[in-house]
Amino acid sequence: MTDIELPRLLRLKHILGDAKANPPIEPIIPISKSSWWNGVKSGKYPKPIKLSENTTVWKETDIRELIDRLS
Repeated sequence: MTDIELPRLLRLKHILGDAKANPPIEPIIPISKSSWWNGVKSGKYPKPIKLSENTTVWKETDIRELIDRLS
């Protein structure tokens, strides 16, 4: 077996937070879902990876790069 490091994948609730989760998930980027999707559409935010019809994720490295770029 090789020592390939697999990227960690984040769902939208991990990026934008989820106050209804138990325990609540604090946002990494505190914006609304519609603002996020508009940013994805315009190219401001990273492109998602579609795992299935109901599961969309982003690479954690892409989100970290976004945070560095925005700060």
